[in-house]
Amino acid sequence: MTLRFFSRLPTGTMPHEAPSLARMAPVLGITGVFIGAFPALILVALAYLGLPGLLASVFGVAALAITTGAMAEDALADSADGLWGGSDVARRLEIMKDSRHGTYGVLAIVLLITARLAVLSSISVQSLYGVAFLWLGAQLVARQAALWLPTILPPARPDGMAQKAGIISGRTFWFSSAISGLLALVLAGPFVGVGGLVPAAGITALIVWGWSRICRMRVGGFSGDLIGALQAMVEIGVLSTFILFI
Repeated sequence: MTLRFFSRLPTGTMPHEAPSLARMAPVLGITGVFIGAFPALILVALAYLGLPGLLASVFGVAALAITTGAMAEDALADSADGLWGGSDVARRLEIMKDSRHGTYGVLAIVLLITARLAVLSSISVQSLYGVAFLWLGAQLVARQAALWLPTILPPARPDGMAQKAGIISGRTFWFSSAISGLLALVLAGPFVGVGGLVPAAGITALIVWGWSRICRMRVGGFSGDLIGALQAMVEIGVLSTFILFI
């Protein structure tokens, strides 16, 4: 269920069950390793073969977009358009549901991809193998942190996918956070140490707190787009912190 919800990886032909965030949360960290492994391997392999770090990062980021269906990128764009393109709650939610992207959305995607390429290429120059593990660790933290929204906020719309996927109890969130955090520690710890992990956790908490307040004030709750947008922002925040401590 988690692979089907968060990626486009093949999972067989059995009928899909209705997604449940509460069921998916405990295995999100483990599943995240499978989702992020191929893009990270592409980046490292091409850089090892001699491609410049920036070009290798382009292929790695492209592989991630293919693997995930560009869910976080699309969510960030929809959120940027909706939250800042509408004058009231109903209009903001309507804009977010629209598949077309406006100026805010396009700019958000450009900035996200630019930041991702910049930080990954810089890390690859400093640590060829470290970039794979640090990227994986950042993705695990980002997906887990994004689940804070359905833990503390109600669904923003009664008929959205987020509402159907359900909310998460605090106990489930913290249990799954412990699993994802432990995996991130194993992946990223050897390359940035405690001195890098602690500030990354602080940056994550700051981004999550700020985004949660924005979601509450602008639309009164969470949606799938807002969860995906938070994931994208936390990933960049964590990677940007890691690069200071390699």
